Amino acid sequence: MNEAKADCGKTSAAFVLLGLGMLPLVATSADEVSDSSWYGDWSIDLQSETPAWLRIERTPNGPEVRFRLNVGSDGPHSNVQVKDGQLQFTLKQNRKARDQKIVRLRVDGEQLTGELLTQGPYNKTTDPFVGHRIPAMPDSAPDLNRVRFEMPRAIFNGKDLNGWRPHEPEKINGWSVQDGMLVNTTPKTDFSATGAYANLRTEEEFEDFWLHLEFLVEENRNSGVYLRGMYEAQVVDRDSRMQGIQGVGAIFGAIEPRINAGLPGGQWQTYDLTLVDRHVTVVLNGEKVIDNQPISAPTAGAVCTDPSKPGPLLLQGDHTNVKYRNLYIAPVVSSNE
Repeated sequence: MNEAKADCGKTSAAFVLLGLGMLPLVATSADEVSDSSWYGDWSIDLQSETPAWLRIERTPNGPEVRFRLNVGSDGPHSNVQVKDGQLQFTLKQNRKARDQKIVRLRVDGEQLTGELLTQGPYNKTTDPFVGHRIPAMPDSAPDLNRVRFEMPRAIFNGKDLNGWRPHEPEKINGWSVQDGMLVNTTPKTDFSATGAYANLRTEEEFEDFWLHLEFLVEENRNSGVYLRGMYEAQVVDRDSRMQGIQGVGAIFGAIEPRINAGLPGGQWQTYDLTLVDRHVTVVLNGEKVIDNQPISAPTAGAVCTDPSKPGPLLLQGDHTNVKYRNLYIAPVVSSNE
């Protein structure tokens, strides 16, 4: 889970361990978090650089908390407790997890500070963090007819990995260039969340854009394309066991395609992906399956969590074999004209 974080337009943050764990545990009280500064979305910078994101929403029963740590569930999480300006909750985890993860945090205006406490059978670790408030979603979808894009340009030269690098340098690099294609080769065949092989990212980081690419994935194989390192466009075959909001054409776990426009495994497929003002349009094999829909949170596995900052294009390589070719991008010049 402690994977290297993309630059994502960020500068290094200073971390101060606040001793939040000294406060007692208490029952939830909605009145304890009456200050509106608590509520909203936050990009979380952990000292370990594990990607994380937080949402605190007001409910009649007190604050509801969503917190995504890398590929984990975003909740809502349990045991939410508030006392003397501190909020604490326990992360929902896989049933096989042997440790417990507790988050404690404070908000002071626009400044959020906290710590992630991991308690295992034999050890305990503390990972301090700071949070940066994410701007509210736009009130309406952008008028794509008024958006101006640069001329499309290739971001893969078909010859070598110039302009690309493994996102996790400590992992095995299964990426190579073969016959003009970006090829990922791994022994993995299951759909589990992470593996021993590295994802591949662009050196360059982008704001909003239109992106074209082609992919070939065999039957029962899995990859994904992360826009700005944040939103995953799913890469599986038409007949994969992953369908709907987890199937081809989906923004994984967030936006379901209106139809399955995928092709059988082993055939080349085409994505045209437009991301403008936190709204995404997906054209799969010439069929518009998602039309300018809002995406308000990073998807599982995101390496960037602040939509106000640029991020890389990231290709999922920690899953199974996959091939990509003909990658072109056209960044947005202006969305106001």
